[in-house]
Amino acid sequence: MRLKINFYHPEKSFITLPCHYNEAVQGFIYHHLEVHIARELHDRGFKDPETKRRFKFFTFSRLIPEDGSQIKDGRIYLHGNINLVISSPLNDFIQSFAMNLMKSGEFMLAGERMILASVQVEALPEYREKIYVKTLSPITVYSTLNTPDGRKKTYYYSPFEREFEKLIIDNLNKKMRTLMEKTAQSGSVKPFRVSSGNQRVVMYKHTVIKGWDGVFELALPPELFALAFDTGLGAKNSLGFGCIELWRSERGGK
Repeated sequence: MRLKINFYHPEKSFITLPCHYNEAVQGFIYHHLEVHIARELHDRGFKDPETKRRFKFFTFSRLIPEDGSQIKDGRIYLHGNINLVISSPLNDFIQSFAMNLMKSGEFMLAGERMILASVQVEALPEYREKIYVKTLSPITVYSTLNTPDGRKKTYYYSPFEREFEKLIIDNLNKKMRTLMEKTAQSGSVKPFRVSSGNQRVVMYKHTVIKGWDGVFELALPPELFALAFDTGLGAKNSLGFGCIELWRSERGGK
């Protein structure tokens, strides 16, 4: 289940935020959940019975301004009304967020006062064996490696490395096992319109996270197909990574 919210500044035609605003958006989402839901997700999440890894089971897009953006002096200027997509397979999460947001009607985002214009529920795309999707926030895939001197190092994979696809499918299967107690194993995620210029570097709580934007070809079984849209592709989804939508050419665009 996914929401698309639209909001604006009441007094000016733009807002100004730090260039790396994922933490602010994540905090805004948690702030508009019922306290017990926010605490359960933030502190515990859902544990994979095999790997013991915990998932939050939500993702969100970057902020999408209707009239464009620009970066100046280390800050980003977003012009016009702004859209944000939030997606999760947890209906209680989506309903809690939507109801609390609509009750307030306005909110603060990184020091900017915003007015809610609309909240829309978006349906998942109809299932197809092969589909093309566009990233709404970068996909990040990584491994933690040991260096020769015993330190740990995070290695971020590119879509052109075999491990990128394998780890995405493994991740989807772990999510499926955690939610549904079964796995699907098969599937593929391949870069379609992705180049070196699509790499993104995001700072989150003073940590560098590398991810990739672009258009990807998905060939997934139905259960993994739904999870890809509901939970996001790759890792760190609840930090604002891996949110996707149907590529516009498949919606009849140019």
